Amino acid sequence: MMRIIPAIDIIDGKCVRLSQGDYNTKKIYNEHPLEVAKEFEDYGIQYLHLVDLDGAKSSQIINYKTLEQITNKTNLKVDFGGGIKSNDDSRIAFECGANQITGGSIAVQNPTLFNEWISQYGKEKIILGADAKDRKIATHGWLETSELDVIDFINEYQTQGIEYVICTDISKDGMLQGTSNDLYKEILKNTNIKLIASGGVSSIDDLIKVKELGCEGAILGKAIYEGRIELKEVVKLFG
Repeated sequence: MMRIIPAIDIIDGKCVRLSQGDYNTKKIYNEHPLEVAKEFEDYGIQYLHLVDLDGAKSSQIINYKTLEQITNKTNLKVDFGGGIKSNDDSRIAFECGANQITGGSIAVQNPTLFNEWISQYGKEKIILGADAKDRKIATHGWLETSELDVIDFINEYQTQGIEYVICTDISKDGMLQGTSNDLYKEILKNTNIKLIASGGVSSIDDLIKVKELGCEGAILGKAIYEGRIELKEVVKLFG
């Protein structure tokens, strides 16, 4: 069974969506993320992908109070990412109720620290954020691109014990033009990780395709907010 994971992206404490990671395309969908989270839970959703976009651009997490509010007022299992770049950040995220944390930029810039988190918290608590543009890993809220190939990057961390990977094809994110199935197929063929597909989901058919590929989970964002996908239908199909 593939996990369905709606996303809430936060800027200035508000629920927003971007297109291709461009902060200039910000669209506010709700000024109260807790309302959105409760609505997801009412549909029978169990998981939430919460991203601190302010933190992603910064040197530390910013919107941890939103995380704390959601985990205190719902039973959603939240994976939290964006700006987790220090031991203090990881500690705060878990203290505020995160079930898992996602590290992207930190895994590129400070692999020693990221590997320490895998050892300290356990591989089931740490998600590798492998966000790519033209197969190259991007960092800092996707504002910078490295020279690291996405599959090499994942394989390197697999040797360190990483189990969960969120892979977003940045060119697809927020565009409602379908998922990056060829890339996901290649990753699943060349690694042995639990892959969470992210970016481009525009329909139920997209979810069926990534499930057939073998993805462990799929993140939904703009398709929900724009009414392209009804969560009650998703829950009925995927449980």
